Amino acid sequence: MTTSLTMDRTSAGASPARVAIADDRAMLKAAADLTRDLVRPDPRIYWADLIVSALVGYGALAAAVMTSSTGWAILAGLVSMLALYRGMSMIHELTHVKHSALPGFRTGWNLLIGVPMMIPSFMYEGVHNLHHARTRYGTSEDPEYLPLALMKPWTLPVFVIVSLLAPIGLLIRFAILAPLSALIRPLREAVVARYSALSINPSFRRRMPTGEERTRWTLWEAVTSVWAIALIGAAATGVLPLKAFVAFVLVGSGVALINQVRTLVAHLWENEGEVMTVTAQYLDSVNVPPPALLPALWAPIGLRYHALHHLLPGVPYHALGEAHRRLSAVLEPGSPYYKANYAGLPGLVSKLTIATLRPR
Repeated sequence: MTTSLTMDRTSAGASPARVAIADDRAMLKAAADLTRDLVRPDPRIYWADLIVSALVGYGALAAAVMTSSTGWAILAGLVSMLALYRGMSMIHELTHVKHSALPGFRTGWNLLIGVPMMIPSFMYEGVHNLHHARTRYGTSEDPEYLPLALMKPWTLPVFVIVSLLAPIGLLIRFAILAPLSALIRPLREAVVARYSALSINPSFRRRMPTGEERTRWTLWEAVTSVWAIALIGAAATGVLPLKAFVAFVLVGSGVALINQVRTLVAHLWENEGEVMTVTAQYLDSVNVPPPALLPALWAPIGLRYHALHHLLPGVPYHALGEAHRRLSAVLEPGSPYYKANYAGLPGLVSKLTIATLRPR
């Protein structure tokens, strides 16, 4: 999952032509054959994870507001950020899972996380699937891709820092723009096209929803707008203490920041717009498997196996660890599978930073 960013793709400099990477048939066959029994999501895991994440996240946020100790408030705020980030990350699962296999889960997620955090599921559903389209990944038509490794060094800190403004942007989008756009047609077209997707590609424009998608979109947009307006109104009138409102915004900014840092290292961001093979897409993506422990916090819900997810987008997050173990047990040491595995966050950030410093 990604947040909006306005950044010019053309800032990537010219570089030598890249050698096309052919698909590794042995790896792709093994991935398909060894994981056929892992594609069914377990509702017990999904619901337990969602409910616990929400309870811990909002409970810690309340504790941060109520305590008089600055130290405990900071600690509680960090716990709230990590828990709500984990719950928020489940929006990624909503775009891949068959909803008939998890009855009511989309509604539950929207009520517990999507609406309160102002990221209802329609902001990602219908967007993320384009990132996985075989001929769109890494191209100008991919809403979740920018050739960051080929851009100027200053783009990386801007990419991360701009995420801190996400809660303010979402409040404006749902409390102001959504109601006004219901009355002003040209504004509605702009809101749908430019401000209704969790994406990083500034050239991406979303189409108007139709049919069942439009009905679902209208419902959750309306509910989120009511929540956003009520939140601002309660803070403005003193019904909600200013400290609580500020804490909510700060935690939201922290969640967005963690997600943006995770997005920064989800791929190598080295493609200049060419259509890539599945293997090339895999190698441009990142796994941070065990024994590293911290990725469980900054890349939860299976996101530590992001490259593997691009091989097996239909495997639910709770089965990706087992899929990784099975593939690691049978693939030869020379398989490209291992080339997408990295040790941790610092090395990935350094690799990307060094890439932006190369002369072009």
